[in-house]
Amino acid sequence: MPVSAPERILVHPSAVEPNLIVTTAQASGFVEDLGGGELRQLLSENDKVVYQNHVDIRTQVAAQMAAANVLPGCTITLDYIQTLAYLIRTRQNYNHLDVADAGEWNVSLPMAYQLGARQGIAQAIRGANLYGFNASNNEGLVNTPNAVAVNLPPDPWGNTTLVTYDNGALSIWLLGEVQAARQAMFALGLPQKVVFLAPQRIIGQLQYQNIVQVVQYQRPGAGSATTGQIVTKIGEENMTEIVWAYDDTLIGKGSNGTDAMLLVIPEAVIPKAPINTNVFAELTPQTSAMTLQYTASAAPIEMTGPIGAEAVDFLAMQRVTSGWAPRPQAVTILSIPFE
Repeated sequence: MPVSAPERILVHPSAVEPNLIVTTAQASGFVEDLGGGELRQLLSENDKVVYQNHVDIRTQVAAQMAAANVLPGCTITLDYIQTLAYLIRTRQNYNHLDVADAGEWNVSLPMAYQLGARQGIAQAIRGANLYGFNASNNEGLVNTPNAVAVNLPPDPWGNTTLVTYDNGALSIWLLGEVQAARQAMFALGLPQKVVFLAPQRIIGQLQYQNIVQVVQYQRPGAGSATTGQIVTKIGEENMTEIVWAYDDTLIGKGSNGTDAMLLVIPEAVIPKAPINTNVFAELTPQTSAMTLQYTASAAPIEMTGPIGAEAVDFLAMQRVTSGWAPRPQAVTILSIPFE
């Protein structure tokens, strides 16, 4: 689309503020829900599918006082899973007259188009991470097959929305979900990162307003700490790093139009013991990332070329996959009515 730089009439004498008021969008924290905190750069520019191999083991042993003649053993099963890769592209054509029109408003048009393309691609990557390019293919973390989905239950007084919920009961519920997620990953007692990704109004309520009430018995942090602070503090005391990340597109994405909060364990920690009942997990090579999103380049590929005698063609593109959770235990989708 051409730049919209209308003519204007100014009163003289007058002053023009040189700095701009720029439209601001949310800088989503969605990358926090990925193993390693970033997109995995593995694709080539033309890859269409990513495959990942899976190894499963079932072992039988014989235990008896006399040596058995026929012994059981290990059954190793190999299979694979896959996710599709998509090419995101955007372009803009302009000429020197467009640049001059924008310059009258103190705007660098080439920079504006470049940053706009980068923002558009980043927003598309965020959408793919959470909801996928094609939801019917179970793409995106919100659509993870067999992920745990939980609705906020009524508190002890029957309240069902975030703004009316008992703040102490809310912290207990959130910590219970952290425990359940870590337990499903066999990771209790091990240091681990847990990410809560939710709209600003959900996390903001937890962090700024929900002061835990003083009741007939003393709750941890009662009268001074918020629900979010209690979850973070108790997590720290149990080797759990709690990360709060924001994304307002999750508004209305929970069940029955409620807000969605993702509880994600991005990376696995392999449990060990002196006599290790999990020693097969030391098989290599393997990835510790529980949630993944692949890309062909660390940033959009940008190309600029001429069109005819006067115009410029600017193209930006990046190949990525949707958000992917090969282990669905790593994702819990919490549905929380706000008010």
